[in-house]
Amino acid sequence: MRMGLLLFVLLLVGCSHHAPPINSRLSDSITVIAQLRDQLGSWRGTPYRYGGMSRGGVDCSGFVYLTFRDRFDLQLPRTTSAQSDIGTRISKDDLLPGDLVFFKTGSGENGLHVGIYDTDNAFIHASTSQGVIRSSLDNVYWRKVFWQARRI
Repeated sequence: MRMGLLLFVLLLVGCSHHAPPINSRLSDSITVIAQLRDQLGSWRGTPYRYGGMSRGGVDCSGFVYLTFRDRFDLQLPRTTSAQSDIGTRISKDDLLPGDLVFFKTGSGENGLHVGIYDTDNAFIHASTSQGVIRSSLDNVYWRKVFWQARRI
């Protein structure tokens, strides 16, 4: 009986998962949400421009890079491919404001897209067709091309 109970407990513990801890600069969700909303307000409608890093045009990884630099004093890599290697991979179910969300929208390194999780299953990003916007992860397109999420 004891051996069976022990095996049951070990099985439960082994099946559980824990999301990684949050970077201290991203630990206060209310502050993170406010900063993300301010950033979106400042950049909304800025056109997409591959390689861009200004309000004249910005690409997805540039928007992520600038958001983390300007709002959270964190230096991230500049490219989507390099950004997809930092932090810890997490489940989509564990997303918190400030986590990165990645999508495979094409092939190769240029076929990647990145955004920043906000709230209510939405993320902010620089869309190739609409510029800087907020989109839903529940959108059919984004659901289909979702690749991974990472916590910084």
